[in-house]
Amino acid sequence: MYPELFKIGPFTVYSYGLMVGIAFIVANYILTKEFARRKLAKNLSTEVTILAIVFGIVGAKLFHLFENGSAFLADPMIAFSPGGLTFYGGLILSVIAIWIYLKRKKIPFLLVADSVSPALILAYGIGRIGCHLSGDGDYGIPTNLPWGVDYSKGTVPPHYMFQGTEWAKQFPNGILPDNTPLHPTPIYEFLLCVIIFAILWKLRTKKWAMGKLFMLYLIFAGIERFVIEIIRLNPKILFDFTEAQIISIVMIASGFLGWQFLGKKEIKH
Repeated sequence: MYPELFKIGPFTVYSYGLMVGIAFIVANYILTKEFARRKLAKNLSTEVTILAIVFGIVGAKLFHLFENGSAFLADPMIAFSPGGLTFYGGLILSVIAIWIYLKRKKIPFLLVADSVSPALILAYGIGRIGCHLSGDGDYGIPTNLPWGVDYSKGTVPPHYMFQGTEWAKQFPNGILPDNTPLHPTPIYEFLLCVIIFAILWKLRTKKWAMGKLFMLYLIFAGIERFVIEIIRLNPKILFDFTEAQIISIVMIASGFLGWQFLGKKEIKH
C-alpha cells in the first residue's frame, strides 16, 4: 500500500487525494466532449464539475459523520480530517445542488444527467483506485484467491476493521493478522465501473427519451455496489442488508421505475 506517494518540501502527496483529483479531471474532460456533442454551453461542464467537487466532498463528509455519530461526538475534530468520505452522501448532495443550479438556468436536469452518467461511473471507479492504494478500509473479507492483497501498510489496518467479527475470532486473541490476504474490492469496483462506462458510452447516442441513460446508470451502479457489498465487511442494518445495499436497492428500483415511465413517454410521442 502507498498512502503517501511522495513529498515536495513540506507538502505530502497522498494517493487517495491524487486519484480523486485525476477522477475529476477525467470526468470533466469526458463531460466537456459530451456537452459539446449535445450542443450544451461550453462552460457548463466546468460549472457542473465544480459543483460536484464542492458538494460531493461536503456531502460525503457529512454522510460519513452521520454513519459514525459516536466517533464524531467523542472527537468532533474528525470532521476536519482528510479521510472519512462516503460516496453516496456526496452523490446525493451534489445531485441536489446541480438540480437547483440547472433549474435556475432553465436547463433540463435529465439532459445533463444523461450527459454526466458515463463520466460519473468512471470517476467513481478511478477514485476507488485511491481507496486501494491508501488501504483506507474499503477492502473486502479474507480470501485464498491468488490475487488476495496484503493491506497491512494501509491507513486503516485490517486488525482494526475486523475486531469483534467472526473472521477475527478464528485467530489467537481474536485479532486478525494485518497481513491476511483480503479481497481487493476497490479494484473489483474499478474494473466493473470501466465495463459500465463502456456500456453507457456506447448507448449514449441512442435516440431515447431524455433521462433513460441516467436510469441505466442508477441500475448498473446500484447492482455493482450491491454485489461488492457481499464480500465487504460492513454491518447489516436491515433485513440482513448493509446500508450501502439498501441505498443500492433504492437506486435500482428508481432506475427501473424511471425507465418504465420514460418508456411510456416515448410511446406517447
